[in-house]
Amino acid sequence: MSRTSKLTLAVTSLGAIGIVVFVHSAQRAEKAAMHAGVIRDFEQQRVKRERQADFEMQKALEEEYRKVQTVSDGGGP
Repeated sequence: MSRTSKLTLAVTSLGAIGIVVFVHSAQRAEKAAMHAGVIRDFEQQRVKRERQADFEMQKALEEEYRKVQTVSDGGGP
């Protein structure tokens, strides 16, 4: 093989290897980003459930207090 053909083979081989490495690293980064999105969604759902439970507890307490106390809306006479 001539020197030029060896150089061309080496450059194209390195280019192909570089492209493969780049694509694999990009796929890993994309997969990690997608996983982070799933984790973030689970966290948002957990917070939403906690807030809903707090709201329901406050509503139950309000109903219980209304049974025991006389409550007015402050509208005046």
